[in-house]
Amino acid sequence: MSRISVRGFAVASATAVTTVGAVVGVAAGGEQSSTDPSYEATAADSTLLADIPAGQQAVAQTASLTQQADVQSTAADAEAKKSAEEAARKQAAKDAKAKKLAAEKAAAEAKAAKDREEAKKKLAASRSATRDAGSFTQQASYTIAEVQSMARQIVPADQFQCFSNIVSHESGWNYKATNASSGAYGLVQALPGSKMASAGADWRTNPATQIKWGLNYMNDRYQSPCGAWSFWQANHYY
Repeated sequence: MSRISVRGFAVASATAVTTVGAVVGVAAGGEQSSTDPSYEATAADSTLLADIPAGQQAVAQTASLTQQADVQSTAADAEAKKSAEEAARKQAAKDAKAKKLAAEKAAAEAKAAKDREEAKKKLAASRSATRDAGSFTQQASYTIAEVQSMARQIVPADQFQCFSNIVSHESGWNYKATNASSGAYGLVQALPGSKMASAGADWRTNPATQIKWGLNYMNDRYQSPCGAWSFWQANHYY
């Protein structure tokens, strides 16, 4: 219990007793003296109580609560500001990372597109005959060296070795080679040999016509002579 409430209770009690005594004394015909010690004590206590208003403590407590509320509000605002700044920092970092990933993805896609385009150009170049088969002067017969020279002029340089590997295995560069059991014919052992007529009517006797047909066949079926050679190595036919 607070000081003011305890003292107030004591003063009130003393006052009540003194008042009752005074009333009794008057009723008995007596007269209370102003010099009576109990009277002076009561008066002094009454003066002290008057000097400390009863509502003062309530006002002080209200002011203290208000100050605490202000402090708590300020702390809450500071914490909220700190949280907002932290959230903004994290979001900025997240956005920066997403932007970086998007840029890297775009760059990778652009490079992939460029690589595909270059691969297409390279494939197209490798698929194209460097010299037309019809530009060679026809002869009654051809040596292996002559046939190989024709092939070097028709087949793209980066595909020649693969083309040569297949021809070496299939016919040994003999443009008249015939498979007795299957009927396959020529340098690339077309089956049947008449397929090569699409490259020229002279397919039986002209190595250039056979080379042209063989190059087109490898390009159409395996993308290139090297693609055909890879398949041949795995399966021993193409």
